Amino acid sequence: MINKLRGFSNSKLAGVLVGIIIIPFVFWGMGSVFSGGNTNNVAKINNETISSKDFVNFINESRLTNEIIKANLDKNIIEQILSELVSEKLIEMEIKELNVTLSEEVLASKIRSNSILLDDNKKFSRVKYEKFLLENNLSASTFENSLKKQELKENLFNYISGGIKSPYFLKNKIYINENKKIEIEFLDLDLVHDKTATNLEVEEFMTNNQEILKIDFIDVTYAKITPKDLIEIDEFNDEFFKKIDEIENNIFNGSNLKEINEIYNLKLKEINNFVLDDDSEEVLEEIYSRRNQDKIQLVDKNDYYLVFEISNIIKKVPNKTDPKFLENVKNNVILKKKFEFNKSLFEKIDEKTFNDDEFIKLSKDINNIETITIKSSNDNEVFDPDSLNLLYTLPKKSFSLVTGQGNKVFLTKIKNISYSDMGKNTDNIKEYSTKANNDIINDVYTSYDLSLNSKYKVKIFNQTIDRVKNYFR
Repeated sequence: MINKLRGFSNSKLAGVLVGIIIIPFVFWGMGSVFSGGNTNNVAKINNETISSKDFVNFINESRLTNEIIKANLDKNIIEQILSELVSEKLIEMEIKELNVTLSEEVLASKIRSNSILLDDNKKFSRVKYEKFLLENNLSASTFENSLKKQELKENLFNYISGGIKSPYFLKNKIYINENKKIEIEFLDLDLVHDKTATNLEVEEFMTNNQEILKIDFIDVTYAKITPKDLIEIDEFNDEFFKKIDEIENNIFNGSNLKEINEIYNLKLKEINNFVLDDDSEEVLEEIYSRRNQDKIQLVDKNDYYLVFEISNIIKKVPNKTDPKFLENVKNNVILKKKFEFNKSLFEKIDEKTFNDDEFIKLSKDINNIETITIKSSNDNEVFDPDSLNLLYTLPKKSFSLVTGQGNKVFLTKIKNISYSDMGKNTDNIKEYSTKANNDIINDVYTSYDLSLNSKYKVKIFNQTIDRVKNYFR
């Protein structure tokens, strides 16, 4: 919990000034949502309640619009917002119990030293401060209270993790793990994959994969609209754009392209059973790319306006004698073979039944097996970062499947691993002190998290939450 709370604290008000700028929105009529008895509370932490008013105020201070909340109701967005509010309240309770304080002098110093509010001479500017408040629709008290709450949170976290100093062996352990040199033998599996597809395999694939081979065929009517077409001159003037606005309004009002054409006499073209291919003209590519949007559309193409209406979309398998379709099926057969080959290889490695003899046999030629020495976990010349992270966890003589540049797949073997100490007087001390300290701090937060879970009992009033959800539906 505490790691999440600390992350929430940093993200909500990071940057001290800019991060606390809020974009409120109004809950019109929300008062009627919460009424009667205990329904005025959304949650309770030990003996302290969180009222519906607190909840509404918290949402008002968020960056979420009504539309976003409505669209994400099924993804438990209301529960997530309430979780954040509970986290905030819990931290406030901890601050109060541990008597974490912030003097007015320190708060004033924080404001005066912020770079946003400094003038050209690096001195605090009252004018800039007042302008900042006006631009962000904030009162001085609201801003300063928000800043104070943020600083108190930071003081709490510093109190929990303060004074931590990692010993040398922890710094050295991280350094050794990140900077060990790994000698790797690797095989580009593209050299051994089967890249053929027989006629029988193609036929079987078409028979067994009818659905995935279906593509969209569309019936479309369209026209390019230029000033010449509408006003009989080549100038993009006010008259032209006025007529474009009229066409757009007709579309919004439900007119189809045939009805629009009766008014403006457009040069309509009609194509049935169209599917995109390499030879398709640009205008048809545009239409096809938009086929799953509105049925009738008007698109600004800079040199002209494109208007089109798709009357029908049919998913079907292309003509089986079409050379391009057959080539696509062959490629799918080859990809399927590669997937099954890699899957089988992965299972052997996972079950530890793959060995050196099979490695050499699989390579077809010993010269296909290359060797590289990776100097650190950031050495991504051949393998991508995720693969490097995996390789740096594996022991000597282990095999694995990893990916690299150009989406290549490699079979690798850890041939050798060499280690070196950081040394006590190197330039890396500060960097790895920070990393080791962070690891210890995370462990402290985990322990603190367990303490909070046992210390505070949180109860949620689901009936009130359901009423909030119903409001947005």
